[in-house]
Amino acid sequence: MIVRETPNILRLFLEVRGSVIRRIYPRVLIVMVMSAIVVWAHIRDPKLVPLVDGAPFYLIGLTLSIFLGFRNNACYDRWWEGRRLWGHLLARSRDLARQTLILQQHEEPAAAGRERLIRLNIVLVEDLVRHLRYGDRLSQNVETLLSREEQHQLLQSSNSPNYILQLMGECLSRLSGKGYLTDIEFGILDRTVSGMNDVIAGCERLRNTPVPFGYTLLLHRTAYLFCFLLPFGLANMLGPITPLAAGIIAYTFFGLDALGDELEMPFGTMPNDLPIAAIARSIEITLREALGEKELPEMAVPVDSVLL
Repeated sequence: MIVRETPNILRLFLEVRGSVIRRIYPRVLIVMVMSAIVVWAHIRDPKLVPLVDGAPFYLIGLTLSIFLGFRNNACYDRWWEGRRLWGHLLARSRDLARQTLILQQHEEPAAAGRERLIRLNIVLVEDLVRHLRYGDRLSQNVETLLSREEQHQLLQSSNSPNYILQLMGECLSRLSGKGYLTDIEFGILDRTVSGMNDVIAGCERLRNTPVPFGYTLLLHRTAYLFCFLLPFGLANMLGPITPLAAGIIAYTFFGLDALGDELEMPFGTMPNDLPIAAIARSIEITLREALGEKELPEMAVPVDSVLL
């Protein structure tokens, strides 16, 4: 996610970091070069390169912009739902740290069980980042807080966050079996863990169910065809400045298209994706504070104005 102050009017046009211009500028340049060739060829031989009335292009451009707007709204809804899910995970983690305070009223094994639950929560949020971003390396916290056997089982599991939830469930069952939790207290804590499972399922749904490919393909093709044919409709009216106008229009359509691609999969590592690793770090700090630790990890900071 891009984290920075709003640039002034000069830097607004010159800023490149965090924008989609790096992804789309080759396509924009191609459109501008094609426009220059069309204008030059028409001036040299109007019969060889005839121009057409620009009115149909205005109607097509209006329709295309509406459909691109619909797609971007759908992709932004996915991005915002992902942020809501991680906000819900933060809330459930705080609930777990607060609700397990009842275990400190009992003897030492109960307090150790509380610490185990909270540390498993730390492992859960960090491994969820790895799971959603298709990572293959365990984080340092996971390697520190889980035993060798648990790490092996985690890597062998087809759904590693679900395996960690099972470990949390086993810990709760042991505490309940030893009489440290009443049935009501066990039910409250189990619902909190179930809320984390709802978050994981929601994140996996977003990751595994993209916007229908046929819809995306139709918009991609239409945007390309429109921008490549646009010079034939503008050159008759704009003349030598056709490449500039076509470039601005291509930047708008290709930019909206590329931005929709980034927002469609909100858990990736593109500049406009969600900073789930930073949120996971925030949850870790909150949980370590709940354990009374004083040496806490630092909050994640943006690198080149991008927070991941």
